[in-house]
Amino acid sequence: MHDQTEEKAFVELPTLARRAVETFICEKRIIPPPVCGEGSPLRQRAACFVCLKTLEGHLRGCIGTVEPTKQNLAEEIIANAINAATRDPRFPPVKADELPLLRFSVDVLSPPEPATLVDLHPKIYGVIVQNTAGTKRGLLLPDIPGVVTAEQQLLIAMQKAEISPEEGIRIFRFRVRRFHEVIT
Repeated sequence: MHDQTEEKAFVELPTLARRAVETFICEKRIIPPPVCGEGSPLRQRAACFVCLKTLEGHLRGCIGTVEPTKQNLAEEIIANAINAATRDPRFPPVKADELPLLRFSVDVLSPPEPATLVDLHPKIYGVIVQNTAGTKRGLLLPDIPGVVTAEQQLLIAMQKAEISPEEGIRIFRFRVRRFHEVIT
């Protein structure tokens, strides 16, 4: 029974992300986190990414955190959803008339663990690469279309962080639990 309750809470993550964005864009306010039972995953601290895609599957915004920055996952989702819709530098802010044409997903990240290139698998693990000075860091989520090798995954993460191939790096991997919006 507890597992069903937990899964139900996880399935609701994209719904929470959508509600946060719709309220912020249409009413210019930030929703409070939902009241959750003691065992709810929304009460746990966890990093997450919120992605918005068009009905055709094109990315429209994606922002997240590598480590938790808020009190709980619900607050993390609300903040990242609003930022994905309004602050992704690759896209203009989402407008109200676009909202029905978007689909939301939430990736909940496991804590990162040190890794080497041979430990990576782009379909299973996301990657974080950091220069040895700790001043630059890039992340790539797992299971990204077109990314088929660990080398490719690492190179893209390095490019995102503007880490040159000559710099020393540290590699971390993580898993995600990905939840897509269910539209009925």
